[in-house]
Amino acid sequence: MVQSLQVSDTVTTWVDVCSLYAIAPYTGVCALVKGEQVAIFRVGNGDEVYALSNYDPFSKAFVLSRGIVGDRNGTLKVASPIYKQNFSLTTGQCLDEETVKIPTFGVRVVADRVQVAVS
Repeated sequence: MVQSLQVSDTVTTWVDVCSLYAIAPYTGVCALVKGEQVAIFRVGNGDEVYALSNYDPFSKAFVLSRGIVGDRNGTLKVASPIYKQNFSLTTGQCLDEETVKIPTFGVRVVADRVQVAVS
């Protein structure tokens, strides 16, 4: 018996957003990527970057890129500038309300340019 498996090829397209140096260390910027607001955060002085949805589900506003970047018990996070809920930069999980999670995006730095993944 021969069994066939469905293979789905996923091709990742990278969208160039900005220079790494346009993002001050420990801050975020917002970019419109394929019609969606993406908050991109730079952690430290190097090229460590993270990308989340810019939408704060608690305030119902697109403001997370203006949040405060920090750490909670070893978890990199951003605190919403409005009601201060904290979201993991790696998973999008709300650290204050376990039922809430926001989308994350693939992000990389190539030749000092920040790129966000879209499918």
